[in-house]
Amino acid sequence: MSNPTLELTEAQIAVHWKEEDYLYAIPEFIAQANLKDPSVSKRFSLDNFPQCFDEYAELLTWFRKWDKTLDSSNPPFWKWFTGGTLNASYNCIDRHLKTHKGKAAFIFVPELESEPTITITYQELYNRVNEVAALLRDFCGLKAGDRVTIHMPLVPELPITMLACARLGVIHSVVFGGFSGVACGQRVADSGSHVLVSMDGYYRSGQPIDHKEKVDIAVTTALAEGQRVDKCLIWRRHEGKYLSNTPMVDERDYFMEDVLANYKGQVVAPVPMPAEAPLFLMYTSGTTAKPKGCQHSTGGYLAYVTGTAKYILDIHQEDIYWCMADIGWITGHSYIVYGPLSLGTTNVMYEGVPTYPDAGRPWRIAERLGVNIFHTAPTAIRMLRKVGPDEPLKYNHQFKLMVTVGEPIEPEVWRWYYNTVGRKEAVIVDTWWQTETGGFLCSTKPALDPMKAGSAGPGVPGIHPVIYDEERNELPPGRAGNICIRNPWPGIFQTIWKDPDRFVKTYYAKYCKDPESKDWRDWPYFAGDGALCAPDGYYRILGRVDDVINVAGHRLGTKELESACLVVGEIAEAAVVPVADDARGRVPEIYVALKPGVTATPAIEKAVVNNLENLIGKIARPKSVRIVPDMPKTRSGKIMRRVLAAISNHLPVGDVTTLANPEVVEQIRVMVQGEDPVVEAKDVGDDIRNFGDEK
Repeated sequence: MSNPTLELTEAQIAVHWKEEDYLYAIPEFIAQANLKDPSVSKRFSLDNFPQCFDEYAELLTWFRKWDKTLDSSNPPFWKWFTGGTLNASYNCIDRHLKTHKGKAAFIFVPELESEPTITITYQELYNRVNEVAALLRDFCGLKAGDRVTIHMPLVPELPITMLACARLGVIHSVVFGGFSGVACGQRVADSGSHVLVSMDGYYRSGQPIDHKEKVDIAVTTALAEGQRVDKCLIWRRHEGKYLSNTPMVDERDYFMEDVLANYKGQVVAPVPMPAEAPLFLMYTSGTTAKPKGCQHSTGGYLAYVTGTAKYILDIHQEDIYWCMADIGWITGHSYIVYGPLSLGTTNVMYEGVPTYPDAGRPWRIAERLGVNIFHTAPTAIRMLRKVGPDEPLKYNHQFKLMVTVGEPIEPEVWRWYYNTVGRKEAVIVDTWWQTETGGFLCSTKPALDPMKAGSAGPGVPGIHPVIYDEERNELPPGRAGNICIRNPWPGIFQTIWKDPDRFVKTYYAKYCKDPESKDWRDWPYFAGDGALCAPDGYYRILGRVDDVINVAGHRLGTKELESACLVVGEIAEAAVVPVADDARGRVPEIYVALKPGVTATPAIEKAVVNNLENLIGKIARPKSVRIVPDMPKTRSGKIMRRVLAAISNHLPVGDVTTLANPEVVEQIRVMVQGEDPVVEAKDVGDDIRNFGDEK
């Protein structure tokens, strides 16, 4: 008997879940909230689009005010606040100095508890950013529009470098510190960076990690792709001490502290930038091996993250805010650096893993520093719940608001977060958004909308989602489909760097009514996620509709992973599927088929793991590598990743009689599961159940 879900497209699969009860913010939170006026929904309705977003832009300081809120004359290449000029570094630092130059901008907590906490005031941040900007301008010869790649761990020198770039109008491209030298080099090449900023080392789980060793690999990789790196600027984790075993290269590598000595006390005037000028590139994995360089604007992006940080994160001047994300991802850009600093926030920055040296570490930090807004991912929440379910009860932290970001959160995990971490007093905002969107798309408004475990909530002010099926029919509440956004918004990225055709094809072509239309209404944004809207207007996000695996909140493209596997000479084919994991949500599992005449050995499996770690990073470490006699394939030769995902997760494989080689499915099933019949796993998620289905 065939599996009826296989006869439907992914966008039409019925999804069922228990509707959770509403929970409400406590009166004390509502009384102090930034957003408690119900008229916000009317103000940000489509009837008031796009002028509604002027509210966000007016939170910034402009050198010249904009002439037009939205220029939609060349869809979908939207231009926001055209005619206006501003500087992101000025908005994040300079404008706060008159009122609170002595206030902490960053409180840096090293991973080693024996190291002292470091506080950087807004005045100190101003001084350091200006000195680095002078160095980048005079020593490196950088000017507005040039690109700089930054490959660093989570330390204060990272946002200092970013803000120095923004001060000059230089476009920064931050690469997540956990990525390999090869992955960094590929992004250096694509962005056209001549300068790479890195670090000697940092700490993970109490151990020093050599980060500088990735620099030589990155430079060599970039050169092989035609991009020469002229200067590598290396920050040192400890003053006067070198954590790396990798030699510095003469006339290419320079210690930042040594060069900065020549620029002490220098002040660089912030360069007025057009609102539509690029602020940064953020590379995200896609469904091909080539990463996408998402280009974000200066004015629209900064206005959007400032507005959403104020109203969704509910940040006030007196708050102590801690986002545990890495700045190498968009969450760190938007909601550690640009949004909070634009509001004059005090940010806590923690270097290491949340469970070092034990599961009480986050709550000790929060108690000691008086953190009252806490922002993290479901992966971290699951991990902390697993290894220290009662640890939060031992500490006297008091959160008014908690955030979850990066992937859907299971209701049971949500409840632990609310009951145990938040003590039923903190409001939770479960946010859905993407690298491409710049800021939040769906979330409850914390003082206005009740919470519901497992549901992201409605669209945030000014965002108007819609669920479509594959034929662009709007689906009613209760039917799963592809979530799209009807209208542009200021935080949306401008294009894919150097690839506008891919930008249009990936995000707009699928649901565009008329490619010749100049009307923004004909260009809904396709998010690439499956979702369902409940009758109350709350959205539950079901996961990617393309073959992207969300590992601990990090989106890894299967094609990128498979390409790394195929570097191993003995391998003919590779397929990557997601497996449910208690700690990380999803982890990749690798299936490989060998070239004729090659014998399976543990050395081949080890080579696959090494390649994934060296070419992508340790976050790509697979649960296991399975060497199989052949891949299950359609008659046209397409590898049926859906079948492999079902086997890995102990789910029914469905009807496989139409495959070109159905007999191999049972061989693989026995290899993975043993002789016992399959037993369906619980709560693996529809992104796994339907992974690899034909679109």
